[in-house]
Amino acid sequence: MSPAARPLVIATAFAASLIVGLLIMFWAMGGVNKVAQPAAIGGPFQLTDQNGKAVTDKSLKGKPTLIFFGYTHCPDVCPTSLFEISEVLRAMGKDADKINAVFISVDPERDTPAAMKDYLSSFDPHLEGLSGDPAETAKVVTSYRVYAKKVPTKDGDYTMDHTALVYLMDRDGRFVSPFNLKRTPEEAAAELKRYL
Repeated sequence: MSPAARPLVIATAFAASLIVGLLIMFWAMGGVNKVAQPAAIGGPFQLTDQNGKAVTDKSLKGKPTLIFFGYTHCPDVCPTSLFEISEVLRAMGKDADKINAVFISVDPERDTPAAMKDYLSSFDPHLEGLSGDPAETAKVVTSYRVYAKKVPTKDGDYTMDHTALVYLMDRDGRFVSPFNLKRTPEEAAAELKRYL
């Protein structure tokens, strides 16, 4: 072997042994089956809309869905987010009929269908308000990985700490991504139309 070829042979042998070692390690760790999958977000639920009608996760399939969790006594985040969603729906024009926009309450004690109906009268009529009993609310909060916690106030009342995220679900009810409302309604509407 010539002295000039020796470094090339050593480098090739090293690369080959590295590849074989990585393949053995990958196989020993379980291969493709052990690769982490993204966390599932969403799942079956049965809640009641602001008109007293039962709504399930299956009711939402067939259309892309925006879901926001909050409560009607929320002082700032919820009304702001619902206003921004309303503006996106307005910017969509007639295509707003092809979208589900859902506000799910994390406050089952106060957010009855009647309370939800009154509250949502200030926003776009496409918005659907869903609430349920404490057990069903806990189930949907868990399946969407929402943080929601009752926080007592000094006057004996309470407020709710909660995740302030808008979930974009596809037409099959699968989580796509958080939906960004911090842009113009027209920009947000243009993105949403891609999922129709």
